[in-house]
Amino acid sequence: MKVKCVLCDTIEDIDGQSLKAKRLRNRRIHMYLCHECDQRISERTKQRHATGQFQLYEEKKKRDSLI
Repeated sequence: MKVKCVLCDTIEDIDGQSLKAKRLRNRRIHMYLCHECDQRISERTKQRHATGQFQLYEEKKKRDSLI
């Protein structure tokens, strides 16, 4: 299966029977990132997280009083 990285537009071949290929076929919202882009994003995220100013905002859930 041919896939295209959404950041750098490189085209790669992945196994059509792999779990990643199945997710890309069945859930169109999933994006493919090549290995280089994935590593770059993960390294920079870890660097930002190490600064102490990186915050993940969680969705506030409403509590149901009946439960």
